[in-house]
Amino acid sequence: MAKIKISGKELIKLGYPEGRAIGMAINVVHQHFKKEKKEKVMAMLLAVLENPEGYADDEVLGRIVFELVEQTSTQIAEIPLNTSPKNYKTYGLEGIEKGAVDQMDVAVRLPITVEAALMPDAHQGYGLPIGGVLATENTVIPYGVGMDIGCRMCLTFYDLRPEFLEKNRSKLGLILNENTAFGYQELKKPMDDAIFERPEFHAISIVKPLKDKAFRQVGSSGSGNHFVEFGIVEITDEQNEFGVNTGQYLAVLSHSGSRGLGATIAKHYTDLAMKTTPLPKEAKHLAWLDLDSEAGQEYWLAMTLAGDYASVCHHHIHARMAKALGEQPLFMVENHHNFAWKEKLADGREVIVHRKGATPAGKGVLGIIPGSMVHPGYIVRGKGSPLSINSASHGAGRLFSRTKAKNSFTVHELKKVLKANGVELYGGGLDEAPMAYKDIKKVMDFQKDLVEVIGTFTPKIVRMDA
Repeated sequence: MAKIKISGKELIKLGYPEGRAIGMAINVVHQHFKKEKKEKVMAMLLAVLENPEGYADDEVLGRIVFELVEQTSTQIAEIPLNTSPKNYKTYGLEGIEKGAVDQMDVAVRLPITVEAALMPDAHQGYGLPIGGVLATENTVIPYGVGMDIGCRMCLTFYDLRPEFLEKNRSKLGLILNENTAFGYQELKKPMDDAIFERPEFHAISIVKPLKDKAFRQVGSSGSGNHFVEFGIVEITDEQNEFGVNTGQYLAVLSHSGSRGLGATIAKHYTDLAMKTTPLPKEAKHLAWLDLDSEAGQEYWLAMTLAGDYASVCHHHIHARMAKALGEQPLFMVENHHNFAWKEKLADGREVIVHRKGATPAGKGVLGIIPGSMVHPGYIVRGKGSPLSINSASHGAGRLFSRTKAKNSFTVHELKKVLKANGVELYGGGLDEAPMAYKDIKKVMDFQKDLVEVIGTFTPKIVRMDA
């Protein structure tokens, strides 16, 4: 088999910024993936670019992530951290790795920090840990939002019973494969959308050249832990907001973000923030933009556009599913993470709430907290806890890094778990094996004060990147 060859020009076309990240990516490919198919490797490199947080702890791909977020020093005087940290609430501390706690301990020493919280699915990332919630005063931290801006969950369910799924497994698998695209793939006929008429695509210089690629990628999903799946929703709360009886329904659940659009926006404004607000080494990825500045206002508009684009991608996915099924959904529930919101604290102060890998859980707010490809997810109603800054976890959280998962489990073990749970998997890999994740039931137990469960979603036919 010929050795794979990847050029810098190809990586720049993929979206990689000129610099050390390109050289590192080429070296990593030549050292570890030279016998893989080129299409598969390019898809992997795109996934790292679009969602570096998901690969930060990977022993191999994490080297590329480091170069993507590493910056040169500036001549501006370094801003010191506070000596006294803000107190913050941690949920499920015994299940959270030390690296995530250490990152949160740094974040609460920022001079702009007002309040903070750490969710039970937390693990180490860049800047804020994944599962970190941080409220700041009139400032936004691009890496407090993350690279996959507006990554979100979206669920629709139908007036069809579990029997329909069991009788039509082959048909539903075909629907998934024909109406979804992941990673490096693009849909053959992307649907147009009003979002492409938004003025931000013309007014913001970093966004303008991204419009064509965003159109080609609309309605598609990223790699890593992103998915589209058929499963069974069970509504358990008689007083539910959906206007349906308790019981089981066919459902579609999707998880993805803003693709290349969000990743490019995040990289650009993180670079800018690190140059204008240089911080000590342990905090440098928490650099911020003042919302009274032109750059801060520009990032806010671009971030909002990327979040809305992520929502549009999900709506297109679910519209395709509904059309293929020939059914209209009874209800849609969606929520996003990796975003910043302007909110008011209990004492009336307006703050910017960063939720990196955390679900909004204000009083009465609906959301979905997924498990794994074989474990249930939960439809929840927020309780509005001020200690968590109206937040909850965004999933189960990882126990194993991607590389460790690949080295710890076998394909046979994965197939055995899938079969035992009646799950069919299209694509996916050992890095997303359900054994690599925390026990979602324990995670939910840690946050009983944050959300109430009104239903569950159990996956049955799962589509992920190959």
